[in-house]
Amino acid sequence: MSRFVKSIIIGQNTIDGAGVKLKRILNNKTAIEFDPFLMLDVFDSKDPYEYIKGFPWHPHRGIETITYLITGELEHGDSLGNKGKIFSGSCQWMTAGSGILHWEMPQPSEHFMGIQLWLNLPRKDKYAEPKYFDIKSDSIPELKTISSSVKIISGSYKGISGPAFGDYVKLVFLDISLGPETTWDFDLDSDDTCFLYIIDGDICLGKNVLSRYERGRVLLFSQGPNLEVSSSKSGARFLLFSAKPTNEPIAWGGPIVMNSKEELNAAFEELDLGTFIKHQK
Repeated sequence: MSRFVKSIIIGQNTIDGAGVKLKRILNNKTAIEFDPFLMLDVFDSKDPYEYIKGFPWHPHRGIETITYLITGELEHGDSLGNKGKIFSGSCQWMTAGSGILHWEMPQPSEHFMGIQLWLNLPRKDKYAEPKYFDIKSDSIPELKTISSSVKIISGSYKGISGPAFGDYVKLVFLDISLGPETTWDFDLDSDDTCFLYIIDGDICLGKNVLSRYERGRVLLFSQGPNLEVSSSKSGARFLLFSAKPTNEPIAWGGPIVMNSKEELNAAFEELDLGTFIKHQK
């Protein structure tokens, strides 16, 4: 049975970090329904003054952050001594685990566009050793047909594996472009949480042209073994995410996500005492 649209999320414009304008689509109000996906922020600006102040040093614990740039440039560093830069079509994957401090600074460009996704770590992995790696654009496989293109950032598609799978949450992350009036289908585990974010164009489910979904929407799907979407005459581009839910309690306080208020309080107390970082390089 093919999946249908369970929820449609538009999100809200907000300001985060030191003054970065963004659209927050997933947040603490959507966390249960989208388990294990916690937050989805979308960046889309041609004005550097809307984002160059960036995200100065801040902590994380209990989650993974995945930043994917469609266009633009981003510098980042962390308390382990890691430092790097990602460009258009690249991805930065950070496991905060037991605790990390990091910063992210978008660089001026003609168009800064991309997303940051937060994944909730399972209870048993909340205190995993922090780490990160960059996924360069030339390491991302792309499967092309006459009318479609699928970039595989994480997981696998049609027997082709991406450069990441997720050590703690097995994530399928695809960047899909469809030509005009093209139908695309995807087989997945029936109980996986699956949603997509429409970057451009509009789509419908299967061949039901009466219900179209425009750019900027997140579509959360029902359970089922198959997903089928079709593009309009103008084509479409969207990001697809799929993973198994943790089905665990969520205690969320800003940049830290644990399973209980006691764990959350302990994390903030450790920040005050200077004992938050458990692993050093």
